[in-house]
Amino acid sequence: MIPLKDKIPSQTFPLITLSLITINVVVFFYEISLGAYLEKFAFIYGIVPKRYFFFSGFRPTTIMAKYLPLFTSMFLHGGWLHLIGNMWFLWIFGDNIEDSVGHKRFLLFYLLCGLVAGLCHIYTNPRCTLPTIGASGAISGVMGAYLILFPHSRIITLVPIFFFFTLIEIPAVFFLLFWFMIQFFNGAFSIMAPAGFYQGVAWWAHIGGFICGTILIFFFKKKDNRRFYPDEYKPW
Repeated sequence: MIPLKDKIPSQTFPLITLSLITINVVVFFYEISLGAYLEKFAFIYGIVPKRYFFFSGFRPTTIMAKYLPLFTSMFLHGGWLHLIGNMWFLWIFGDNIEDSVGHKRFLLFYLLCGLVAGLCHIYTNPRCTLPTIGASGAISGVMGAYLILFPHSRIITLVPIFFFFTLIEIPAVFFLLFWFMIQFFNGAFSIMAPAGFYQGVAWWAHIGGFICGTILIFFFKKKDNRRFYPDEYKPW
């Protein structure tokens, strides 16, 4: 299922959402320019779980080198599909959450979800030596917040049926819970699978970010939200 758009228009200009997308795109073009240095760059600024534990043989020598990747990793991507997929989901779900919490609070919310997502990945993959990069953990938090605030929204989704595609309006609660269950089952299988089998995708970062978003949104959403929404889509 490929989401195309939701049915709730933005009531304010999504400044932070667009800024985050722009930063991610600019950083990606910088990554492309690095050539052979890109792999080393990913190891420096991506999350390598093993470096955070005492049994690691390559722990960072400074606090900055150890904790900076928890934030810089959110702005790095491993390819065009990785970047486009993440930014597309951020665009669909981010503007309405930014509407509901305000610009500055949305930026803090996004970064906190990404931080928690990174920590979940670290502690569920303590021996992983591959760098993990991508905004999907933070975006998962945005999706979790969307589930709480707009469960009755509709997501216009491109759905494959045999050899054809069709557009279907799917309730947000169904779309988001279905997405979460995919992450959860893959995350569970990744724990049971042989070492290294599932290292390509940070499933538990997605799970942790999503759950974090469903919790944090209660602290971040504005108590007095006077913006107009159709009755069935009004935030709690």
